[in-house]
Amino acid sequence: MRTVGLTLLSAAIGFAGVYGFAQPVQVSQALGVGCVIKGNIGFDRGQRIYHMPGDRYYDATVINPAKGERWFCSEAEAQAAGWRHAGF
Repeated sequence: MRTVGLTLLSAAIGFAGVYGFAQPVQVSQALGVGCVIKGNIGFDRGQRIYHMPGDRYYDATVINPAKGERWFCSEAEAQAAGWRHAGF
């Protein structure tokens, strides 16, 4: 179990470097711990959009760090990283 946790932590930190987040990413952010805003990349046009709790597709949205998707801890953080609100 401990190895799995370290593997996930290493993967999260690795994704942060690969995808060039604008600011250093806290481990908690990379893992989505305590952060509830979902940063999703649209499958059709590659748009970077974020979903807030209560948004129409929030529950259906799954975050896949391997695709560059991520969690945000605030709406301001998402916008500063260049993501826009889904607007649904």
